[in-house]
Amino acid sequence: MAIRVLIADDHGVVAEGLRFVVEAQPDMEVIDCILDSREAVRRSIETRPDVVLIDHAMPGLNGAEATHLIRERCPETHVIILSMYSNQVHVLRALQAGATGYVVKKSAAKEVVDAIRLVHEGGRYLSKELADGVIDQAVQKSPAEDPLKRLSSRERQVLQMLAEGHATANIAATLLLSPKTVETYRARIMEKLGIQDFATLVKFAIQHGITPLE
Repeated sequence: MAIRVLIADDHGVVAEGLRFVVEAQPDMEVIDCILDSREAVRRSIETRPDVVLIDHAMPGLNGAEATHLIRERCPETHVIILSMYSNQVHVLRALQAGATGYVVKKSAAKEVVDAIRLVHEGGRYLSKELADGVIDQAVQKSPAEDPLKRLSSRERQVLQMLAEGHATANIAATLLLSPKTVETYRARIMEKLGIQDFATLVKFAIQHGITPLE
């Protein structure tokens, strides 16, 4: 039976390129190609793909948070994150969210097929250039704390949308919250991170890969 793959990337050309690479394999089929991460979560719940390929830098809901939601609702689905980020913090955060693969985008065309097969068989896949660095980070006696661990998944989602310039009412509608609750989340996020002003909060979100620079 073919490996059923769902692709999620907000850049249509990249998504179609990935579709071409995957569909060229005799043992794989693309069941959907999604440009929106929240829609990718919904479609994953509906279609239960074997593997989801998702871009890290998705607006509104980044790849790591989408991975967390997919794995929470579809534990049998494996997720591979495609990312322009190659530092250990982003890789570890993706793995902690439940991803079983992490492929650096510049290597995607060469590595993505191997990654799909490996995670489908129950293994883990890291781009070759990442493996040594992640192992080094894992064996450090006192690794640097990731400040995002202080936030819940919902708080990280609110942080991303705030940093991307969404109005409180829009965030509330998207996340099915009241505007007052969104304001409460904002105050709690800033308190947990020790941040006093909104400009610093946006800078923090960009520096920590919560939202892309674009």
